[in-house]
Amino acid sequence: MLRRVNTYREIFAVGQFRTLFAAQAASVMGKTMESLALSTLVYAHTGSPFLAALAYLAGFLPQAVGALTLGGLADRLPPRALLVSWDLARAVAVATLALGALPVWGMPVLVMACGLFDAVAGGARQALLADLLPGNGYVLGRSALNIAVGATQIAGFALGGMLLAVTGPYTALWAGAALGVLVALTQRLGLRARPPRMSERQTWRRVWAVNGELLGDRRLRGLLLVQWVPNGLVVGAEALYVPYAGGSAGALFIAAAGGMLAGDLLVGRWTTPEQRVRLAVPLFTLMAVPYLFFALSPGAWAATALVAVASFGFAGHLGTQERYVAAVPERVRGQALGLAGSGTMAGQALAASGTGTLAEFVPVSAAMALAGVASLVATACLSSALTRPARERAPARP
Repeated sequence: MLRRVNTYREIFAVGQFRTLFAAQAASVMGKTMESLALSTLVYAHTGSPFLAALAYLAGFLPQAVGALTLGGLADRLPPRALLVSWDLARAVAVATLALGALPVWGMPVLVMACGLFDAVAGGARQALLADLLPGNGYVLGRSALNIAVGATQIAGFALGGMLLAVTGPYTALWAGAALGVLVALTQRLGLRARPPRMSERQTWRRVWAVNGELLGDRRLRGLLLVQWVPNGLVVGAEALYVPYAGGSAGALFIAAAGGMLAGDLLVGRWTTPEQRVRLAVPLFTLMAVPYLFFALSPGAWAATALVAVASFGFAGHLGTQERYVAAVPERVRGQALGLAGSGTMAGQALAASGTGTLAEFVPVSAAMALAGVASLVATACLSSALTRPARERAPARP
């Protein structure tokens, strides 16, 4: 039986968590480089900013479709075999892009196809995390992985940008493919083989039945919506950093990553589950309010400070994710977490597309402020889900 862990030192003492952490860091870096390179290639061939943005987000939107149709595989396949096989397959797909053999339209199509199964792998990975780190350890593990995401995204942008400038986008894609192989090898050597959570044969009817149970439960539906909507709208504002700040956009991206890192460290380590429930609404509010000041078109330094403060508020998701894990039936945890994660990614992509379209008609600063207003409205509408304490999970249906 796994012991409960309560500090970062204790979670990193778990060897399989160290493997997940290293794999997540390398995977995020690789995907960041791939997205940057693909967006650059599409823009170079088409000259269209809209198509370049669509290529950058190509893998996000299909994840929701993948979770709704294939999500059950996260519980019906052995997790190590699933993760290793998928990372190798994804590396092959990126290598195909790097060969330059596909037409321009075929590149984002291949990435979108990969996005369908990314939801399955993501669900399996998060379910494994919950198994390895029970109790408060899950929140600490999620906060540590969030920190890894922020840091490696910055590193991925820096390395990808350097490779694009020096050797071109195809080299960046080859580097992403190599990181994919490294991720697969790390997981093969560092994770223990486990049986699948469920032995039943995968059927469309069963997948849709589980999705119906998750979305039909008012408590679970509320916890899903708070993970999808308010933060997605704020990410819509983040998607406008480049048109707002131009050459200073890098400072905004770094401030966003730094604010998230600080929030995950402090909230993940120094709060109890009860305190995280009480802090949920204030943190979700903090995530949006600083963007209201963008209506005043603040200068670079003020904008950087506002972004850092707002990004601290993303730590509010630690408590909602913790309560969601506690509430879902354990035997469908992989599918449930895949649905939550893919919905988050899809919501962010939709919000980014929406704010980008809005910025064609109003000033960029106004579009960012309106995204903050929309996030506040969503938080107010979902406040009951944010403040409802965790309850014992419902038994899984046969």
